[in-house]
Amino acid sequence: MTTVLKAHGSADFLGLVPALAGFTPRQSIILVPFQSSRAHGAMRIDLPRDDVEIEEYADTAVGLLARVGDVDAVAAVAYVDDVPQYTPDGMILPLSVAMDELLGVAADSGLRIVDALCVMPCGWSSYLHDDPQLEPLDDLPPVPDLDGVADVSVDQDAGSELPDVDLAERERVGRALRDLTEVLAHEASLDAAQHDGRENPQALAAMLLLDDMPMFFESLLEHPGDLPPFMTAALLWCLERPQLRDAALLQWATDLPTGIRAFDAQLAFSATGRPVPDDLGRLFIGQGDGPDPARLRAALELVRGAAARAPRASRPAPLTLAAWLSWALGRSTHAQHHLDEAAAIDPGYSLARLLCTLIDAAVLPDWAFRRPRAT
Repeated sequence: MTTVLKAHGSADFLGLVPALAGFTPRQSIILVPFQSSRAHGAMRIDLPRDDVEIEEYADTAVGLLARVGDVDAVAAVAYVDDVPQYTPDGMILPLSVAMDELLGVAADSGLRIVDALCVMPCGWSSYLHDDPQLEPLDDLPPVPDLDGVADVSVDQDAGSELPDVDLAERERVGRALRDLTEVLAHEASLDAAQHDGRENPQALAAMLLLDDMPMFFESLLEHPGDLPPFMTAALLWCLERPQLRDAALLQWATDLPTGIRAFDAQLAFSATGRPVPDDLGRLFIGQGDGPDPARLRAALELVRGAAARAPRASRPAPLTLAAWLSWALGRSTHAQHHLDEAAAIDPGYSLARLLCTLIDAAVLPDWAFRRPRAT
């Protein structure tokens, strides 16, 4: 469905930016790619750090725009906490040098500049005017209310915190994980005599869930926010094993048949060293067909809940999967938050380090540039 929103000037356009982005940006530059007069979503990038060359920053930003098909114009909006400087020659807006470089690179790349604005705590203004004037924020039109769009009054960091879980719930999951691990260790020993009736019957039942891993992973998406302790424990046990973790992630990003294929490929790799098929590997680094956003969101709710309930030592795996799923949904800010949490527990966690490399290099998945919303 296409939603048509019309802006008749800079003020109108600023009122639309939160709707395009899905939040009200803070300490960010928003790039809005255009095809003719139509805007296709919005990209958020952090403000340039002091240790980053402005030229490199601008090249990276325009490079992201180039990945969006058929873009011929761009609008840029800086959201900053700073205020303008006043000189005898007039007002100087924050980030003037960086924005000038970014617009110059965009123009050199053949992009038409639709608008370039700066939003500050004291007002807003335009970078394109030789003598910019401060306009009041109160005069901006209200953000349009779009069906299916969450609360846009919050900034880009909102929603990155794990769900609140009380200590008693975490302790129940911790005990369940301990009991399940003991039962599975006994099962692996092939010594039936060790099952002497003292095992927790819920742990024995949870063990049966793992007889068909792909079906277990699929069932978790049905009620991702309401798992009993032993199901959460079974999930955490799986995620602590890289082959099962990776198969689950590929399944959640695609479908059950692909999950079965990924599970078999991971087992074959463990047993014989046979490489995982290229198409599965490409999905991990954001290449290929785009995943189903609904499945990604369900899986994200699932692993965030598991991370919130997990013992501290068991959190890096679900946190890293939450980071990948956030990244796959185009939420790199949330992804980085989850990676920071994982690194605080296990700085050497390999999948988290790989994903950090992608995000630090400003790599976004291919499908993030193929799901525009014409506005």
